[in-house]
Parts: sequence; C-alpha cells; structure tokens
Amino acid sequence: MSTVVSSAERAAEVLSKKKARIALVGAGSRAEMYIQAIMGAHADTAELVAIGDLNPGRTAYYTDLAARLSAESDSSEQDKSSQILPEAFDPNELTAFIKANSIDRVIVTTPDYTHADYIVESLRAGADVVVEKPLTIDVDGCRRITAAIEETGKNVVVTFNYRYSPRNSTLKELIQSGVIGKVTSIDFSWMLDTVHGADYFRRWHREKKNSGGLLIHKASHHFDLVNWWIDDVPARVYASGGLRFYGSDNATARGLGERPARGTIDGAAQDPFALDLREDSKLAALYLENEKFDGYLRDQDVFTDGITIEDNLALTVDYDGGPTLSYSLNAHSPWEGYRVSVNGTEGRAELEVVERAAVHDSTDKKNVVDPSATPIEEDDAVRRNGERLIVQRHWGSAYEVPIVNGEGGHGGGDTLLLADLFNGPGEDPLGRPSGYLDGLRSVAVGIAGNASLLTGNAIRIPELGLGADLAKVSGKVQG
Repeated sequence: MSTVVSSAERAAEVLSKKKARIALVGAGSRAEMYIQAIMGAHADTAELVAIGDLNPGRTAYYTDLAARLSAESDSSEQDKSSQILPEAFDPNELTAFIKANSIDRVIVTTPDYTHADYIVESLRAGADVVVEKPLTIDVDGCRRITAAIEETGKNVVVTFNYRYSPRNSTLKELIQSGVIGKVTSIDFSWMLDTVHGADYFRRWHREKKNSGGLLIHKASHHFDLVNWWIDDVPARVYASGGLRFYGSDNATARGLGERPARGTIDGAAQDPFALDLREDSKLAALYLENEKFDGYLRDQDVFTDGITIEDNLALTVDYDGGPTLSYSLNAHSPWEGYRVSVNGTEGRAELEVVERAAVHDSTDKKNVVDPSATPIEEDDAVRRNGERLIVQRHWGSAYEVPIVNGEGGHGGGDTLLLADLFNGPGEDPLGRPSGYLDGLRSVAVGIAGNASLLTGNAIRIPELGLGADLAKVSGKVQG
C-alpha cells in the first residue's frame, strides 16, 4: 500500500489542527521576525491575535506592518478573509487579555528586566511563553520563573537562535561525534565592533539594571552555546572586567572633548560613533517618531554619563564534568566575529567566524548593527568575511570541515528556529530546541559573573539559589 500523502490530504491535516493563538508583548526591533513569520510562512499553524507595547506608537507601527503583510501575501482572497489581523492591547492588562481571548502562547520581546514579570504573569494566566534571550537578568527573576513553571505546568522556550546557525550546529555535531575525544577545555573570544558593540551603549542596555550588562544580555547566547556544545553544566565562575572605552570618563581621558547627548542632530554624520535615526526609515518610524510617548532615546551618545555596564570582560568557568571555559568579550573591536577552540583528549577543533571584517569610517551603515543577522559584503584587504572550522587530531594533519549555510538570517538558522517554534520540533540529534532550564543555565553564568565582578571572588552557581537544580542527571542535561 502506498504511503504517499497527497497535497490535498496534507492541506486537510493542517486545516484540522487548531492554530495557536498568539499575543506578542514588546514592539521593538526584534518583534518583526516573529510577525513576519506568523503572517507569512507559518500562517497555517499560528495566528497573531494582538501586539502590545507600553509605547502606543510602536504598537501601531507593527499592527500596520501586519496589515500590509496580509494584503501583500500570496494567499487566496478566501484565505485572506479568514486571516485575522492583530489588534493593539495594553500590556498592563495582560492577564485579562490572555483569558478573554484564549491566548495559547505569549511571545516576549521586551527589555530584559521585564522578562520575568511578563513570563510569570503569562504562565499564571494560562499561556505558554516564548521569550527572547536572556530568560531574565537576576536571581529573583530565575526563582520566580521557576516557581511559576512548577505551579502551572506551562512551558517556556528561550529562543537561542545561535544554536541553529550552521557553523555552530556543525561544531556541535563534530564534538558529539567524539572525533576530538572528551572535551577538556574551551577558549572562546567574542569581538563586537564599533558599530554593533557601540550600539549597546546607546540604548537601554547601557544601564545594568535594565540588561544585566553584556554578560547577560549578549553573552547568555555564548554561554548557552558552550553549555550545549559540550553537554555540561556550569558550576563556578570568576570574572574580571570594566568600562574601559565607552563612557564620559574614558572620553575625557582620551581628550575627545565636549560631545552632543545624541546622534540625531545636524552634523552628527561626521562622527563615526553617532547614530542619526533620520538616516534609516525603520529606526525613524519605530523610535524617533515615537519619542513623544515615552521619551526613550535610541541614539544616545556612547561617551556620556550614565553607562553602568562593562565593555571589556573576561571569565573563567568551571563545569561539572571537568572542562574549563576561558571566555572574553570586547565591545570596541575594529572587526566583528568570534574564535572558539575546543580541546579534547584526542585533538582540537577551531572555529573562526568573521562577520564584519572592518569598520572603515563614518560612511559605514551604522543601522546594520548586527552583521550576523544581516550579512555584510565588504571585505578588508587582509581579513575576509567568512567562517572556517578546522579539526586536528593528535599525531595527524589538520583538515577543514565544510559548513553548509541556508537562506535567511544567521546562515538560515532563523528559519529553522521559527519552524521549530511554530510547527513543533521534530527529532533533532543535536538537541537544538531549548527550554527554560537552558535559559537558566545560560544566565547563571552571567549572574555569577556579575557577582564576581562586585566581590572579586569566584562564585559557585549552586550557591546562588536560582530555584532549580541545574545539574546533570544520568549523563543527560535536564530540560
């Protein structure tokens, strides 16, 4: 008997399934990826019921975008007539909205310090949650999220899209194969350039009370990669670092002189560190035109007072299973990318990624802040954009492992992530889908690192009291 399923049968199967009713909280830049996916490729499995943000102008920006996407879609007129368009709602009324509208899932793309509040409220109102990294920024947030999950039995997914990037998946596959033996140590250096790195010092991220600093907002991605690559749990952290490039004190020490408070002023284009929101239509529409609602400035000068996060960081992390991670982050590098070396009992794997080879002058497009999501074409004369994974076993010659990229952001990784989110994850030998325990393990390193920066001591993660046991059980990571 034939097992081939006809297209008509597949269509009937899709139609028979209830679409997930979704509310999105947080109308910043990251929200667009989810809106595009729900209104487009995943319209058959999900429907965006509403978008909420404390800034009504940004909410309107995205409800208008959703309407345009619906009008421009290839769907038939009958399909379009059945497709709902998201309404605006007030996040202060999240519980009531979830219950009144039978919301299945809430997507949280708000500033980091609000994540725990929205996650806990959504879970207790009866919805599952998808949250942008980081899960939360402090011990209290970890405890409250853990308690709400245990209380409700609902699900939380943290969107670690770096796991899905082909270069990172290929390294995971290589380590998992055992070709370099048992992992003994990892060296991991991440360079943020004077476009992308500087951007964290213009926005709300510049205050540690909002973002947890780069050890949490940015590096939670990196710590998750290491946890996932080696299938182990971080146990102890020692950190060192400080604000050594950005900020008013450093500007004064280098004789930069008096500076304007923001980049969106006449003449700012001559300053390579200034971001003029008028030069980018999306940034202007999303932020500049909506300052009147909440006073939020997306283009603050990176050399002003008020910055409380670090721009140079180094960590040593010990793992339960024995390996040690040496990690560094620099947020004012002349190029962007990362290098990771994994040492094992049988050899060594080395991954080098150059995402933007150089920032030449003030004419570079400062609106392309994340070159990993938006590939940059220009190369430098010596350093070339690209990626290379090399393996060398003991007593053998080095060889290169091919990396096969797909279409879309992060080498096609975003497409794979969204498919898992909206279609449900299938069998994945690499274990890329991530749950709340993965989110806890990643922020645990940053939380311990911040504590180490304050005390000067090494911090044991189990003693933080995050509300959940992060340890391994029977050789498998929980969650």
